[in-house]
Amino acid sequence: MPGMKLASSILAAVCLATSTLAAPAGSAAASAASATPTAPYASENPNVILWSDNEDITPQPIRGPLGATVLGPQNVAVDLQNPDFLAPPSTDSGTVGNAKWPFSLSHNRLQTGGWARQQNVALLPLATQMAGVNMRLEAGALRELHWHKTAEWAYVLKGNMSISTVNSAGESYYDNLAPGDLWYFPPGTPHVLQATSDLAEGAEFLLVFDDGAFSEDSTFSLTDWLNHVPKSVLAKNFKTNESAFDKIPGKELYIFPASPLPKDTVAPVGPAGTAKVPYTFKASQMAETPLAGGSVKIVDSTNFNISTTIAMAEVTVAPGAIRELHWHPSQDEWSYFLEGTARVTLFASSANARTYNFQPGDVGYVPASYGHYVENTGNTSLRFLEIFKSDKFEDISLAQWLALTPPELVQDHLQLDNETLASLNKTKATVL
Repeated sequence: MPGMKLASSILAAVCLATSTLAAPAGSAAASAASATPTAPYASENPNVILWSDNEDITPQPIRGPLGATVLGPQNVAVDLQNPDFLAPPSTDSGTVGNAKWPFSLSHNRLQTGGWARQQNVALLPLATQMAGVNMRLEAGALRELHWHKTAEWAYVLKGNMSISTVNSAGESYYDNLAPGDLWYFPPGTPHVLQATSDLAEGAEFLLVFDDGAFSEDSTFSLTDWLNHVPKSVLAKNFKTNESAFDKIPGKELYIFPASPLPKDTVAPVGPAGTAKVPYTFKASQMAETPLAGGSVKIVDSTNFNISTTIAMAEVTVAPGAIRELHWHPSQDEWSYFLEGTARVTLFASSANARTYNFQPGDVGYVPASYGHYVENTGNTSLRFLEIFKSDKFEDISLAQWLALTPPELVQDHLQLDNETLASLNKTKATVL
């Protein structure tokens, strides 16, 4: 009868499911508690990275029994750099927006004396809160006097820089910076940047702005403004003759050559004196905090007081180590990879996860509360910047959360044995 056949089919399916859930004899899971009644065990597939970007191979979209070879055209160089795009781990699932942008793919604005290329929401739609600019100046070259509607935070990558600014109180400020040092200008604060001659080639630096829609092509520049003011008004404003402005540039200079200032240059001082709060931070002289698998430097408004909208962690991860599983409760993370290679998986909730591979010069982006890790996949140290639109650095460690939760509750969820539960670290590891 149809009813009896249906009952028999259901009973057979239940028996099959029960046999499928049982852990095989001798496996690592054999000593653990039996599977929960609501879900099977997670896959035992380690899902390792399948190749490195320097291997002499033609990578293929094959992982275990899944996939097939590429028959059509293939960009081998790009596929070598992105193994987890071409042959993703089985833990990837659902949809997560692209979280990687190499500056090498950004259009470059070439000028006499340097260049600039940017990343914003137009190029990386996931990055709604912050945007970045990679800029190069030859020795002595200037990024002309200008200001922005957003705050500007900077990290010196190579060479030395000098900066000059004046705030709304009329206080002046001038300083020199070395590789690894920072500067910060609040919105609307005018400034000028110059590469010194300490390095014959000049300098290169990273700029971060606290608005994902920021465009470096839409800044307020001195030469652009004065070129659009009647000369009669200029003469009246500066109390001089109109002829004094006969040689001002007819368009924005942006980046242009100049002579480096002497090393003993100081800011001109007006009635208000010099700035009471520094606009620079000598992070290159800051001691690293040593960790089990690397080190970290944290710079935010607690030690760089003026930086009220940008916080940073400079993280070093040793070969084989990872920046632990964690998330940032309320801030998006804008990452920049300085050296080494990395693997990052973003967990976006609701079974959505995606894995990315990063090389030096790449930008990464992690929306607030997305769980993630950063694994060093190379044989040398991995070093990268975690940057946040916030006055303070914050993160939550998965391991610490579990260690500080009643162990019975953790065991109910994960069926970990007592030894594993006891080993959970109550102190945030950060890198291990």
